[in-house]
Amino acid sequence: MSTVINAEGSGAARSVTGVRIEAVAVRKSYGRKTAVQDVSFVLAPGERVGIVGESGSGKSTMAKIVTGLSRSTAGTITVDGKELNSLLSTQKGRLDYRRRVQLVAQDTTSTFDPRHRIRESLRVPAQLLAGHDVRDADVAIGEITAELGIDPAWVDRYPGELSGGQRQRMSIARALIVRPDLLVCDEAVSALDVSVQGVVLNLLRRYSVEHGAGLMFVSHGLPATAFITRELVVMNEGRVVESGRTLEVLEHAKHPYTQKLVGAYEAVEDVPAA
Repeated sequence: MSTVINAEGSGAARSVTGVRIEAVAVRKSYGRKTAVQDVSFVLAPGERVGIVGESGSGKSTMAKIVTGLSRSTAGTITVDGKELNSLLSTQKGRLDYRRRVQLVAQDTTSTFDPRHRIRESLRVPAQLLAGHDVRDADVAIGEITAELGIDPAWVDRYPGELSGGQRQRMSIARALIVRPDLLVCDEAVSALDVSVQGVVLNLLRRYSVEHGAGLMFVSHGLPATAFITRELVVMNEGRVVESGRTLEVLEHAKHPYTQKLVGAYEAVEDVPAA
């Protein structure tokens, strides 16, 4: 199944150029096991798309392929018309792609080196990818933390001194400090308390809207995905089984698997407040 995901019209000022990513018949196998098969979609600049499915559906594999952390077994991924594997074949190409596409993962413990203060971890992408010297990197750190409403005191703490929610917000700041065209979030809020999830989701959505940055939100949680996205791709057993506008899919789910997901979502929504 192929879906075209169109950019959201917005009068917001853009600080990014946007990136168009097209997947055509992508397959990923690990030995005899196929994790992703025949997945096709187009992600237009500035769009917010959710990819949902249960564990083993292939959604996280697609996130790794799009971010260049894994290579597809078959099919192609193109970035603004250029084949991704070719872009990643040189050091310059890899660095340029890291500037444009950043990942926020679920495991914040692997995002930061516990031996270094958060500031040092934020300086690395600011210097390596954005080309800042130490002074300008610190200016960029101050700007992004202020924009995201993050307590500046967190920056000079060690990762172990922050809560999981605080580390995740700093993880987002680390990804956004280079002003990427696309942010890929792989289960980025799944391990957080519901109240903290709301804070993080609002940070992500506001940044995307205000800067025109694309967002690929990969999750097994439909409520969070429905809140943050405009387009929805449903995966099951490595395939795309349904896609379209998020509200349209929620209100008129066609595939039995999607209907099951929506049914569980609606059951949660109907639970009365304590």
